[in-house]
Amino acid sequence: MGPKPAGSQSADMFRQRLDELVNLKHPLAQLATHIDWSVFEREWSGHFPSSRGRPATSTRLIAGLLYLQHTFALSDEDVVWGWVENPYWQLFCGETWFQHRPPIDPSSLTRWRKRIGEAGLEWMLTQTIKAAESARLVKPQSFKKVIVDSTVQEKAIAHPTDSRLLERARQHLVKLAAEAGLALRQNYNREAPRLAVQVGRYAHAKQYKRMRASLKKLKTVVGRVWRDVGRQLDKMPTTLRDRASDLLAKAKRLLTQKPRDKNKLYSLHAPEAECIAKGKTRQPYEFGVKVSIATTHKEGLVVGMRSMPGNPYDGHTLYETLEQVAILTEQQPKEVFVDLGYRGAEVQAGTKVYHHKLKRDITVRLRRDIRRRSAIEPAIGHMKNDGRLRRNWLKGADGDAFNALLCGCGHNLRLILRKLRLFFAFIVAWLASLHLTSAPGTAPER
Repeated sequence: MGPKPAGSQSADMFRQRLDELVNLKHPLAQLATHIDWSVFEREWSGHFPSSRGRPATSTRLIAGLLYLQHTFALSDEDVVWGWVENPYWQLFCGETWFQHRPPIDPSSLTRWRKRIGEAGLEWMLTQTIKAAESARLVKPQSFKKVIVDSTVQEKAIAHPTDSRLLERARQHLVKLAAEAGLALRQNYNREAPRLAVQVGRYAHAKQYKRMRASLKKLKTVVGRVWRDVGRQLDKMPTTLRDRASDLLAKAKRLLTQKPRDKNKLYSLHAPEAECIAKGKTRQPYEFGVKVSIATTHKEGLVVGMRSMPGNPYDGHTLYETLEQVAILTEQQPKEVFVDLGYRGAEVQAGTKVYHHKLKRDITVRLRRDIRRRSAIEPAIGHMKNDGRLRRNWLKGADGDAFNALLCGCGHNLRLILRKLRLFFAFIVAWLASLHLTSAPGTAPER
């Protein structure tokens, strides 16, 4: 059953309303007035086809919590418990009276993200763009010039090594066999961990011949356990058979993959993680998913953000990125500024792509705009350091898409809050100067 529509709240003699308790000129209170909350109630209503059961949580509460979570880079638990302590957060989420208990269980945010999906979260990014227009952070003509770049959203996995992955696969197989009541010929609980540690020691000492010998022994041990569990798959209960088949398939990938193979398995709990070479000296490879980002040329507002699974070439992602920008902003970009990774990319008719290698028909104004392409780099840095783009904790390929969109929402809200804070500080300083000049009996200092 869908959420009940928000009605008017009657007065309470024994409680004070939040809008009478807090300062309504606070940036967060002002930000709430720039967001059209009715959009979520209208666009997310299709996810509640049934009219029976307990009414769902308010859509404004869920949207507000997701906004706050990615604006201040918090976990699900931290944002729910921070909501209890902060009256401005409660006012932002649509509460009338101050609440002393958590509004939802933190696990509800996980179910809501799955329910509304990627399309529902794109509505959240759209509303941050409209809120930026309402707060006069951007002008409509700013959407005609955008900067596009890509980065890597790393998955929350340990650095993958063959020895560690093989040992984890063996542990999972032994645990699953014990859960199903299977009797293994040998589980190697003593020998396999010792071999995994030895592989790391030999690698650190650059004794690669011994390292490869220990790794070969470890593969042999894991292969024996894998075959033993596979032979007894029919004896497992039906409830565990699907899980066992998936684990056996992953263990087979680990046993058969070679160092130079493509589409290798880098994590058992996140098989969608990809190895992306970035060419950085301190971190040559990153394990996660590629994310395409589009920002306005002048203000740095995120107007497009999408995960790109499969590690595609940057130029092949430009068409989809500009298509998303046109949908979210309701305007087709006229000029796009990119780096050399996007050379030769096909785009929509009426859109021109510029990079710093172009020489023909490049005016002084275009040369200046091309130099500003690097302004997207600090925006990406802020999303990784101030937001949650550096490490994605959400599960699966859907979690990659959800986290990317929400990180774009958080970046936009931080830009709007910064503008509102500066405006609020200017008003306070102006009022203070008026008070000093109009105060009676004041004389200039000598």
